[in-house]
Amino acid sequence: MRVLDSLVPQVHEGAGAADIVGDIRDAGVVRRALEGVDSVVHLAARVGVGQSMYEMAEYTSANSVGTAVLLEALAERPVRKLVVASSMSIYGEGLYSGGDPGERTRARLERREWDFPGLEPLPTPETKRPVLSSIYALTKYDQERACLLAGAAYGIPTVALRLFNVYGPGQALSNPYTGVLAIFASRLLNDRAPRVFEDGLQRRDFVSVHDVARAFATALESDGADGLAVNVGSGRSIAIVELGELLARTLGKEIEPEVTGEFRVGDIRHCFADVALAKRALGFEAQVELEDGIAELAEWLAGRTAVDRVDEATAELAKRGLTG
Repeated sequence: MRVLDSLVPQVHEGAGAADIVGDIRDAGVVRRALEGVDSVVHLAARVGVGQSMYEMAEYTSANSVGTAVLLEALAERPVRKLVVASSMSIYGEGLYSGGDPGERTRARLERREWDFPGLEPLPTPETKRPVLSSIYALTKYDQERACLLAGAAYGIPTVALRLFNVYGPGQALSNPYTGVLAIFASRLLNDRAPRVFEDGLQRRDFVSVHDVARAFATALESDGADGLAVNVGSGRSIAIVELGELLARTLGKEIEPEVTGEFRVGDIRHCFADVALAKRALGFEAQVELEDGIAELAEWLAGRTAVDRVDEATAELAKRGLTG
């Protein structure tokens, strides 16, 4: 089986992958990449909620238009299977007991009203109504729906994997818009405190890159989730301030996270995965415990350097009125 693993700005050669380099928005490059390929794993995306709010055209072009270019090529040359990386960001707020809390308004955030009184966060299932709180979330939903729609129209079995917070060796340490663990790591490697927004008690689900790779392999090889969007998470949640403490402790750094009390436009409060569908449709369950995954990440970080651009990125958001 030859699999095209699509990345922006490059398509990298991997085990059984097409050997081609280029931008997914280049139709010629994409068509050449599909030659001899019978399955596509579509990972191409610009990432980062904050940056998406002021690079709207670029995010829409890379994520939404890039996906459309790929799908037009697949319409001409259908493949055996398409698996697309979607995102937990499409949910906005996760599921809560007592109903849908809606979005947190800027007025609420300015009053430092972080939580929803009387509501308790619950694991979020795929049936939860999407609430698109950022341009990034909007374009990830575009990718998911476009792939599922085109797959159904052209007879291409398609699966959208809604990834929660992926972490592990190989993360980009100097990109202040990548995953929170990589951002925390870049701070700690420079002996600086991780900066935590709001009160630090917002909860997320962190899933190891090893488990995510297994989920993609399973989706490629199995037909149980064809036509579906499926959560890929650990099924466990942790408060962000606790995550910063865990990483610092594992790295041997006596540095406490800095809880800023500030907010970012587009951030949500709580979201963690209900993983029942993944187990039922794919037979998939995450295997890497968070503590073990953090220990592996710490081992990979040993001796590495990172350029800490967090203050620069935060200042850019503040200049544009996207923090408070």
